Amino acid sequence: MRYRETGELHLDFHGATNTTINYIAKNFGEEALHEIFSAVGQKVYKSIHEKLKQGDASELIEHWQYFFSREKGVFQIKETPEAIILEVSECPAVRQLLKLGLTPSPLFCTQTILVNEALCADTPFESKTEITGCGKCRQTITKRGVK
Repeated sequence: MRYRETGELHLDFHGATNTTINYIAKNFGEEALHEIFSAVGQKVYKSIHEKLKQGDASELIEHWQYFFSREKGVFQIKETPEAIILEVSECPAVRQLLKLGLTPSPLFCTQTILVNEALCADTPFESKTEITGCGKCRQTITKRGVK
């Protein structure tokens, strides 16, 4: 997997991300966030996007497993013939924001939604992200046309 950091882990970057999301939305509008997060999904995570274009979700699954484990998130990945489901019971990013005394931006989870949508754009997959509580979500990747 291309995206595997192994150095010291600095979770406070989630605070900087939260502040940046608020700044961009306030100064440039939500459309700017959409452009940024779409670019992240297709350019920063290019190899994951390319694998998804080939119908292969293995690198996305590995990415989720690696980073949620590394940041000690509480999660489960379920694979069925119809879908890949990432069930997050405790998001490490939201947990860190709260630990820092920060209020998560109302747009904080938008990054997950939009990056997942961008990853799946022009691929045989589609993404659905449901926010189920503070720091909780269900991210579902399905083959297009599968209900």
